[in-house]
Amino acid sequence: MTIHTATTNPGKLRDFRLAAAETAGAGVVLEPLPGLAEPLAPDETGDTFEANARLKAEYYSRHAPGLWVLADDSGLEIDALAGKPGVRSARYARDVGYGSNQAEALDSDNNEALLLAMLEQTDRRARYRCALALAMDGRVEQVSFGKLEGELLDEPGPPGGFGYDPLFFVPELGCAMSQASPEERLRVSHRGRALRALLRQWRAC
Repeated sequence: MTIHTATTNPGKLRDFRLAAAETAGAGVVLEPLPGLAEPLAPDETGDTFEANARLKAEYYSRHAPGLWVLADDSGLEIDALAGKPGVRSARYARDVGYGSNQAEALDSDNNEALLLAMLEQTDRRARYRCALALAMDGRVEQVSFGKLEGELLDEPGPPGGFGYDPLFFVPELGCAMSQASPEERLRVSHRGRALRALLRQWRAC
């Protein structure tokens, strides 16, 4: 079975392909959705990761009749900020008026804005979350979730990964997510965990 991913983010595509390769025995191949840039991207109006994943999966699968379409919504939650940036993770710097004013802020702007918000905070607990929705012809058939617990660093670690990875320390790896090898990332990634859960559900049906 071929599943088409509704994302052009190279980091997300890499995570999904790594997890799919690990589960190759499931007979699943992940490919980018053809013509993804043609329909205008839907507004992500949901207040949860699941709501936005469902919204995108339903929307893009209507534009790709007969194809299985996988959509995700993911982001970073920080306890000291009451769960922010959450579903606004890609737009956090813009939301707080930091850096450029584009729809999705640069990773560097998001990281810098987050460090400023955390200057007086001692509670550094944080987690990555991911929700996946699999749909065909506008109907969601499977939903799954993954998370990765960690801590927010006081300053960025070495460059690598994408998003908040240089700031996200993973205790079980003993390093920032940006330093994780492909094999380590596969093992702990919130996206990998969500995809493996979805494929397990699929095989059980």
